[in-house]
Amino acid sequence: MFSFCTDPDTLGTFRWFSCYLTTGVHMSFYIAFFKVLLLLAITAPVALGFGFVGAMAARSRVAPFRWLGKTYIALVRGVPDIAFFLFFVIALDQAFEYLRHKALCPDWDQPIRQGSDFVVCTAAKLPLSTAPQWMHETYGFFLAVITFAIVFGAFAANVLFGGMRAVPHAQLETAEAYGMSHRQTFWRILVPQMWVYALPGLSNLWMVLIKATPLLFLLGIEDIVYWARELGGTKTSRFTDYPHGDWRMWYFLFLLVFYLAFTRVSEIVLERLMLRLTLGQATSGGEAQRKAAA
Repeated sequence: MFSFCTDPDTLGTFRWFSCYLTTGVHMSFYIAFFKVLLLLAITAPVALGFGFVGAMAARSRVAPFRWLGKTYIALVRGVPDIAFFLFFVIALDQAFEYLRHKALCPDWDQPIRQGSDFVVCTAAKLPLSTAPQWMHETYGFFLAVITFAIVFGAFAANVLFGGMRAVPHAQLETAEAYGMSHRQTFWRILVPQMWVYALPGLSNLWMVLIKATPLLFLLGIEDIVYWARELGGTKTSRFTDYPHGDWRMWYFLFLLVFYLAFTRVSEIVLERLMLRLTLGQATSGGEAQRKAAA
């Protein structure tokens, strides 16, 4: 990046680090932080949507919907996250390629399952072998978002289901006594009230989601954990012009500081949101605010 970086062997300490930390490879490391933040920004609302639908299904009056919702919550929550991530990404990728194979290659006369191999026609591959690298990375990121959303959506569904059950039943009965339909009672009384009870659990789930972002490394995405290991190692092809010792401890220490700072900011935001939601509510938080104001 700098004009004096042409010959690293002649640089002093400060200039050496200036050149070292501004190489193209390090820029990929910095972009990886954006990937983590983008994953959280997309996954959190999508997972919350999965959770809301799952909670609605779990409390549905229609038995098949209720069974489906409770099965989704129990099944995903009962499987270790790593096992589900590794299985579901492969299964989802093969499902997409299978559907494309059936649509694009109807004349294919060979079995798709050939022993332990999954073989589809070239046109059905996702992405295509001729696709640019950014499409491969975007597709992998897309699979990661769906997987994260389904996994954490099940936990969110359990939290929201508990929040719905925590709303005083007398309020629902009063709404129906005033002539509200079941749908009106749900959207005007139950849903606004449940967030007060669900937010503590959702806050914990948000923290767990932040700590789960290094699982991107297991999905083959070049995230901050991948780059920290790659750039900090002694024997690496990434820095032939800037050889150094084993600096992985410093890179991972930087990740530690990043995650601690991010979770602290999240705690502050969630605390303020909780204060706003509990204002005037018949909860312990609302009672504490009333006493403080008296």
